[in-house]
Amino acid sequence: MDEPSAGSTPAVETRGLTKRYRGGQLAVDGLDLVVPRGSVFGFLGPNGSGKTTTIRMLMGLIEPTSGAARLLGAPMPRASRHVLPKVGALIEGPALYGFLSGRDNLIRYDAADPTADPHTRPARVAAALDRVGLTAASGKKARAYSLGMKQRLGLAAALLQPRDLLILDEPTNGLDPQGMREIRTLIRELADDGITVFLSSHLLDEIEHVCTHAAVMAQGRLITQGTVAELAADTRGRLVVTTPDTADAVRVLKEYGVTDLEVTGDRITGEPPLLQPSDGAPADLAELNATLVHAGVRVRGFGTERASLEDAFVALTGEGFDVAG
Repeated sequence: MDEPSAGSTPAVETRGLTKRYRGGQLAVDGLDLVVPRGSVFGFLGPNGSGKTTTIRMLMGLIEPTSGAARLLGAPMPRASRHVLPKVGALIEGPALYGFLSGRDNLIRYDAADPTADPHTRPARVAAALDRVGLTAASGKKARAYSLGMKQRLGLAAALLQPRDLLILDEPTNGLDPQGMREIRTLIRELADDGITVFLSSHLLDEIEHVCTHAAVMAQGRLITQGTVAELAADTRGRLVVTTPDTADAVRVLKEYGVTDLEVTGDRITGEPPLLQPSDGAPADLAELNATLVHAGVRVRGFGTERASLEDAFVALTGEGFDVAG
């Protein structure tokens, strides 16, 4: 990888990044990933897609079989000592001392950091606890924390020092809806402060509402990457027809080539046809509407829904989402 210029350096960049384990298992295959500075980047993939292996290589926890990775413009793992103080991470859940309070856990984390200033430690610990909403519970033993509180404490540990990049693996795992909203708001605030956030999540709705960019992995390979808006825009939305004559409407829609039909009350949804069944020309939805009316179907609503990131994910991978990666 050529030396990048400082102004245009991505926060994360990989070229041909590959990890093959003993026995021949190919976990990550030729990954070319670019995470723009200042983005909130969603990293998506079904079970076994290579997300966690990729994150471990980015952090220098395991070495790639081949290829290269850079964090903040520096090669990993060679520049780990220089780069990692600028990177906060929450990977596979925080490792906590159950017999220590939340505050004391953070103090111990900070004391283990050779770059941390002990004179500012109490203030920085207090600020990190406040930012994740744990000030009131900071004196409780960590063993008494709920899973969501442990996630918050792990995120607080990642925020003890000023960071240029945060790598978060399932940061809202175990949180109730209110807690999830708070963490999402925090992620947006961090991005507004200029921190790049690399977010691995199984919650597609979370990615769609929080992230500016995303990448989709499947079977160790990168399927696509780009802005969240672009990924959804590349996927056709579902056709929606509202009518009291659902049986007749379904018959006409099937004849016209609409597939995956679902009926809920007076609402019918389906995948619009790519081609007209008659002459192979592009499907004309206005003509389909007219066909329904001509067949005596009382059409009260007709159109297409905006495609979601979940629609794009299913279209790209051919499967639903699985939590583990």
